[in-house]
Amino acid sequence: MALNVIHGVQNAENVLVRIDPLDLDSLPESVLARTEEAFGKGVTAEQSIIQMLGDVRRDGDSAVIRYAKLLDGSDLEDFRVTEKQMAQARASVSKALRESLELAAQRVRNFHESTMPSEWVDRKQGLGELIRPLDRVGLYAPGGSAAYPSTVLMTAVPARVAGVREVILCTPPQRGQELNPAVIVAAEIAGVDALYQVGGVPAIAAMAYGTQSIPKVDKICGPGNVFVAYAKKLVQGQVDIDGVFGPTETIVLADGTANASFCAADLIAQAEHDPLATAIMITNSQDLITRTEAEVDRMLASQPRGDIAKAALDRQGRVVLVDSLEDAVDLVNRIAPEHLCLVVDDPWSWVGKIKHAGGLFLGEYSPEVMGDYIAGPSHVMPTGGTARFGSALSVHHFLRTMPVVGLSPGEFQNLGQAAVHIANAEGLSGHASAIQVRLDEIAKGA
Repeated sequence: MALNVIHGVQNAENVLVRIDPLDLDSLPESVLARTEEAFGKGVTAEQSIIQMLGDVRRDGDSAVIRYAKLLDGSDLEDFRVTEKQMAQARASVSKALRESLELAAQRVRNFHESTMPSEWVDRKQGLGELIRPLDRVGLYAPGGSAAYPSTVLMTAVPARVAGVREVILCTPPQRGQELNPAVIVAAEIAGVDALYQVGGVPAIAAMAYGTQSIPKVDKICGPGNVFVAYAKKLVQGQVDIDGVFGPTETIVLADGTANASFCAADLIAQAEHDPLATAIMITNSQDLITRTEAEVDRMLASQPRGDIAKAALDRQGRVVLVDSLEDAVDLVNRIAPEHLCLVVDDPWSWVGKIKHAGGLFLGEYSPEVMGDYIAGPSHVMPTGGTARFGSALSVHHFLRTMPVVGLSPGEFQNLGQAAVHIANAEGLSGHASAIQVRLDEIAKGA
């Protein structure tokens, strides 16, 4: 297929526009029609989300069950996965897949153990910082058109490494089917305490507010569709969230030395997520563009999800031809992509120039798909330019810091008068007095 080629950095900045993860107006007409069918004529997507959140908050399990049947065709009365279901999943998953999931979990565990921060206390200064894990977190793994055992590992393992006391997981079964056994096995490997066959807005509501079966959590983490993203945003404050994630995106920054087959395969892998996924290549080589186009055509023909990938490439896919790799890096830093793949000669030499990316993948044998499954860092990464201020999911998302102040009388005396001056400048005489009374007591004993 002919890729959408943009010439020059300025033109690229004008064309590479993200999809707002909270833009409900961008939903396909078919989704809006199904919303009206389920909730009534004239009911908008936003109104349906607000209604579901309110109903689950008020009615608990009964609302979850009602919406599971209405939206997913599920007749489950008890949506917690039982030990019997877990045993059946263990038996149905191949040895090779289980070993692969265990290897991935171990690599994720090793990576996050290396990133754990240390608490400190300086008794002389009377200062320190303690680190405490959250008590209970709720994880969301998408379902529907595909199952994601990898997302289970990428969210639950960091939570466990951080020391979270209780980890629960909500994920929807594919319509009309049992929950994917690989998801169940991944949850067991990752140490999830309870797994619930609930998806979409009802799942977010149940974890945010608590129901008779699903406990209220302190934080909700994990990606999802626009309904899930919008629901997470609305419950933020009731609980914490890891972020609001939009459609997934990858930039392949390549030079003339790149393997066109690898570039094509990486673009298709990104595009096959869904029609809103964004796959971009930035290069200074027209020859690479020509070769990559031919490889995309060849590969799409044999891909089971080729229609989805082609739709995404037609709608969001871009190739940007720039004059130099320096221009390419400058453009990347302004875009701040979720994933950045450096497929260039000596990729490590460019690392210092990259300021904004959710995750960085260096060289032809570090494709983003390895990060999806087994490399080590979590594949839950900031999208839509939020890599300018956000980071990939990590142990830090599951930890709280608690400053400690334990001043000795001598250190208090050294600092107290300055604090009095500041308090008086703010017009808070009671604050100043609370300090002065102690200064006076110390002066008496001098």
